Amino acid sequence: MFAPIIIVWLISIFAVGLYNVIHWNPKVISAISPLYIIKYFRETGKTGWISLGGLLLCITGTEAMFADLGHFTALSIRLAFTFFVYPCLVVQYMGQAAYLSKNLDKIPNSFYDSIPEPVFWPVFVVATLSAIVGSQAIITATFSIVKQCHSLGCFPRVKVVHTSRHIYGQIYIPEINWILMILTLAITIGFQDTTLIGNAYGLACMTVMFITTFLMALIIIFVWYKSIFLAGAFLLFFLAIEGVYLSAAFIKVPQGGWVPLVLSSVFMVVMYIWHYGTRKKYNFDLHNKVSLRWLLGLGPSLGIVRVPGIGLIYSELATGVPAIFSHFVTNLPAFHKVLVFVCVKSVPVPYVSPEERFLIGRVCPRPYRMYRCIVRYGYKDVQRDDGDFENQLIQSIAEFIQMEAEEPQFSSSESSLDGRMAVISTRNVESNTNLIISVQEEDIGSSSSIQSSKSLTLQSLQSVFDEDNPVRRRQVRFQLPSDPGMDPAVREELMDLIQAKEAGIAYIMGHSYVKARRSSSFVKRFMIDILYSFLRKNCRGPSVALNIPHISLIEVGMIYYV
Repeated sequence: MFAPIIIVWLISIFAVGLYNVIHWNPKVISAISPLYIIKYFRETGKTGWISLGGLLLCITGTEAMFADLGHFTALSIRLAFTFFVYPCLVVQYMGQAAYLSKNLDKIPNSFYDSIPEPVFWPVFVVATLSAIVGSQAIITATFSIVKQCHSLGCFPRVKVVHTSRHIYGQIYIPEINWILMILTLAITIGFQDTTLIGNAYGLACMTVMFITTFLMALIIIFVWYKSIFLAGAFLLFFLAIEGVYLSAAFIKVPQGGWVPLVLSSVFMVVMYIWHYGTRKKYNFDLHNKVSLRWLLGLGPSLGIVRVPGIGLIYSELATGVPAIFSHFVTNLPAFHKVLVFVCVKSVPVPYVSPEERFLIGRVCPRPYRMYRCIVRYGYKDVQRDDGDFENQLIQSIAEFIQMEAEEPQFSSSESSLDGRMAVISTRNVESNTNLIISVQEEDIGSSSSIQSSKSLTLQSLQSVFDEDNPVRRRQVRFQLPSDPGMDPAVREELMDLIQAKEAGIAYIMGHSYVKARRSSSFVKRFMIDILYSFLRKNCRGPSVALNIPHISLIEVGMIYYV
C-alpha cells in the first residue's frame, strides 16, 4: 500500500500546485532563476540567513527515500526522485508561492488554505496516509541501522524479526519500536508546537546531510580510488552550501533543536559503552585461552569420560580453546565424544555466499575428535532458525575429514594442532559424496517422536513442546557409503561423527558476568559494573540472538574481571 499512497499524494500536490500557479499568478515560474535568492539575501540580510533553518523543511522528508537502498537499487531511486518526486515538490511550492502572492493573510496555514474547497477532504485524507507512510520509512530505516550496528558489535543485542521469507532486509525490532513510540509521544506532548518540532527535525536532517558529505569524500578516495583533490573540491563545494544551512539550523538549538543533539548523545554513549565492554570481555578470553600443551597432555580422553553425542561450544575466539572449556571440565567430569568449537562472526560485507560460510579446522590430533568451525554472516544475512544448521555443520565436518585425508598439507603436524582451516562449501544433498543422506518429514506432534523417549517426564515435556510448535520437522539421517577404498581411519572418524549426531547435539555457552578489577578507576568501574552490566541484563541473550534451541542449551557461569 505504501507506493500507491505516495504516488497518489505526489500527484495530488502536483495537481493542486499547478492549479494555483495557473489560477493565481503564472509569473511565479520565473522564481526558478537563482537570481532571486541573491536578491532575497540582499534585502533581508541576517533575517534571511536565519530563515534558512525554516526553508530547510521544504526538502526534509525526501531523504527518507534513500533509506530504502536496502530494498531498491540506487538507479531506481535516482530516477524516481529526479523525474517524479522533485518536479511534484517544485510545482507544489510554486503553487503556494502563487497563492500567497495574492493572499498574504494566509501565511500561517498556507498549504491547506491553498487547496481548492471541492478537493480539500480527499487531499486531507491522502496527506494523513502519506504522513503514516513517511513515519514508517523512518522506522524501517532505524530498524536497518540498528541491525547493522548490532552485527558489527556496536549495539546491544535486540530481537530481530524477519517479516518476509523471500525479501532480505524486511525486519521488525520490537524493542526499538517501543522506544520510538515513547520518544515520539514524549516530544509531541512536551513541545505541543509544530514549530519547535520542525526546528528539531530540520537540525537533525541538516546534520545528517553534513556528515554524509564528509563520508562521501572518503568514498571518493578509498572506494572509487579518485584523486584527493577531486574529493577536496567536492567537499568544499557542498560544505559551502550545507554549512550555511547548518549554521542557520544551529540558531534554533534553544528552540527545540537540542532534542536531536541530546538523543544522539545518549545513543552514542550506549553504543560506546557496549562496544567498550564487549572488547574488554573479548580481550579477557583472548588472554586466558587454554593451553594446547595442557590438552595434549591429557590424552584423547581429556582425562574425563567421553559420553556419546556432539558438544557445540560457542565462543567469540577464532583460534585457541576458550576458558569456558576448562571451567566446564573441572566442574563436570564428562564431556561429549565429539567437540566442535563454534565461532559466529559478522563480517563487514552485506552477504556471505553459502560456499564461503563455513571454515572448518582441527583443534587437536585426530583421536581427540575436536574440531573448530567459524560461521561467517554478512550484516544483511538472515540467520534463520530453520533447524538446518546442524546438518550443514555435520556435512561440512565430514567433507573436511575427507579432504584432510586426500590433501597431504592438511595432515601435517602443525595444521593438525589448531592451525590451518579450510573453507567448506555447504553442498546440496545430491552432490555430497562423503555421506549418504536420507531426508524424511514428519509432524512434530506425531506419537513416534514422543514414544522414542523412555522417561515419562521427557515424554510430557516433548508433548508440550510439540503442541507449541505445530510445524513439520525435517529428519536428516547420515550413513557411510559402501566404499571399500576408503581409508579405515577416515571411515572410523566419520562413523564416530554419525553416531555422535544420532546420540544428540548439545549447545554449550558461557553465561558471563563482567566486572571491573578493584584496581580500576572510578570511571571504568562505573562503566563496567553499572552501565555495561545494565545493558547486558536488559538486552537479548546470546543464545536467542544465535537461534540456539533452548531445550538443548547448557550455560556455564563465569566471571570476567577486566
